Amino acid sequence: MTSDSVDVSAALAWAESRTGVRAADVRELEGGTTGAMLALRDDRGESTVLRLITQEPWRTHGAALTTRESDVQRMLADGVVPAPRSIALDADGDACGHPAHLMTLILGETDDERVDAASLAMLAELLAAIHAVVPTIEVRLYQTWAFEAKFTVPEWAAHPDVWEGAFETLRREPTAFEPVLIHRDFAPRNVLWQDDAISGVVDWVETSVGPAWLDVAHCCTNIALRHGNAVADSFANAYVAQTGREPDAYWDVMDVVGFLPPPSSTGVITDPAGKRRHRRLEDRLVATLGRVRDKCA
Repeated sequence: MTSDSVDVSAALAWAESRTGVRAADVRELEGGTTGAMLALRDDRGESTVLRLITQEPWRTHGAALTTRESDVQRMLADGVVPAPRSIALDADGDACGHPAHLMTLILGETDDERVDAASLAMLAELLAAIHAVVPTIEVRLYQTWAFEAKFTVPEWAAHPDVWEGAFETLRREPTAFEPVLIHRDFAPRNVLWQDDAISGVVDWVETSVGPAWLDVAHCCTNIALRHGNAVADSFANAYVAQTGREPDAYWDVMDVVGFLPPPSSTGVITDPAGKRRHRRLEDRLVATLGRVRDKCA
């Protein structure tokens, strides 16, 4: 059983049938938003990771998500991007009871506090390597997470006009872009470190083709929520230095708005951490929307 009381006995039996070795130890990994991420250590001392998509709304799309992750990992297997390797797939959950993907485990830990200049440069180098991959399989076009149903000024907004300006921006046609392979959820929580080097990047379920700057923007927003705008901009500058690509604030605005809760969520966070997150999200929007207006001026 996992911490959320999902019975994983069938999934473990399936994983063992695919590897041919009994799982001697099972532990739940952190960060499994879509369900359970289980590290399985077998009798030989080797480890794998079993993804089970148990939570909605992701479970409804679990077959597509797990299939995409497996396909992308197989595509990346012989390249320079340090991603897990796909071992087996139960996309429909016929054997496991939930959509499931078994993959190799990459040694390392996430570290949201690694925001020194050298670490940000390594993070940017990794993202540039992802964007340099030429897909050899069909990869879906990116999807916006800033859909129009979210275009409602949040109750906690200190600057409602800024949010209205963001919604107005996103109602226009997106700026032109050269489509590249994007991770689509590139953020410090999905990057593993071992000692002073990046050992891997995980969570490939949202991989798409789209604008490179959308990946940059998503990482920047995540960094800004934890460390503020200046650190986020340092990462963006490191990426520009690596690639020569020009920033495009349209995608920054899209990403910030994508962080708003779905329309059905009406609760207002009142704890200090939640208020700080709201303030920093709005600060990020103020900065990025200003760049859009400067470009259009």
